[in-house]
Amino acid sequence: MSDFEFFFSFYGLLLGLSVAELVGGFSRVLHERQRVRFGWLTPLLALFVALDLATFWNQAWRFFRDAPFNPALLLIGLVIAATFYIAASVTFPRVTAEGVETRIDLDDHFWAHRRVVFGCVLAANAMVWALLGLLALADPAWSAFWTPRLIFGVILFAVCNATAAFAPQRSVVIGALIVVLAYTLWNMVRAGSQLIAAGAWSPPV
Repeated sequence: MSDFEFFFSFYGLLLGLSVAELVGGFSRVLHERQRVRFGWLTPLLALFVALDLATFWNQAWRFFRDAPFNPALLLIGLVIAATFYIAASVTFPRVTAEGVETRIDLDDHFWAHRRVVFGCVLAANAMVWALLGLLALADPAWSAFWTPRLIFGVILFAVCNATAAFAPQRSVVIGALIVVLAYTLWNMVRAGSQLIAAGAWSPPV
């Protein structure tokens, strides 16, 4: 087992729990759909969190695959993944704990918990940015990761998440959510187009 395989067996497990919590929350809401008003804010938030989780999985491969084993990296991975787990677990309400007669409005849940979800997503990403910044200071080779496009993306992501978490005006919050979700989706579409342009992958023979 390589250093990265050992690290990712721990880090990937924690991220996987976040995915399970997010999907499980959605399935519980569907199970109780007779008493749930869905709206569109919480589903959009869940989509954003899911996409960012996928991005974190990609970042683990890009940034940690050549890292040496060190207990400090396990601690960093624990803190980052645990922060994301909190965001994923709060995205959907605990419908089974609220009584079978209680009506649940997902838009109300969004407004009640947006600070926790956006704040935790921002905090988890900020920890990765800080780690990459320290690596760039220690080794000039890491500075190549900080391209103008990446810097723009970091600023846009941070501003939109902070705005969605703490802005008092609801229209501003919704606008920030739409912008950061659109930017995340654009990155996914861009990655898919690069895969297609590269010829995807060969069929098994």
